[in-house]
Amino acid sequence: MREGLDHWEFVIAAYAVGVMGALAMAAWSWLAMKRAEARRDEVKRK
Repeated sequence: MREGLDHWEFVIAAYAVGVMGALAMAAWSWLAMKRAEARRDEVKRK
């Protein structure tokens, strides 16, 4: 029987956290861009 820890679960979890963080940052940036564009268009109309 092997007593060493299997590290692959941690590697997969780290990749999952990284991918989720990147997707969350992209969504946050996209929403901020859309809000900024809406504010710009509102100022242009005045």
